[in-house]
Amino acid sequence: MTKADIVGAISKSTGIDRASVLAAVEGFMTEVMKSMNNGENVYLRGFGSFVVKKRAAKAARHIKNETTIIIPERYVPTFKPSQYFSENLRKGMEGK
Repeated sequence: MTKADIVGAISKSTGIDRASVLAAVEGFMTEVMKSMNNGENVYLRGFGSFVVKKRAAKAARHIKNETTIIIPERYVPTFKPSQYFSENLRKGMEGK
């Protein structure tokens, strides 16, 4: 499902015009990204959490040159679904 599909589905189910729904969806995504860039986590009850995690520095092998390189520590965005979200997914996927 793409962003356009989501906007279309919300527009159809609510009766709100596509332009307004698109603005709301893009506004939501912008605010989540801003919060995470500031190191804040975003919690949506009943849906899940967008969490910023710190990955430690690690050594890796560069296969072509057969050398060891160091990958520096970095922050990565993650999503953890809520228990309600996970249970609904499991129930919905049982018949498929």
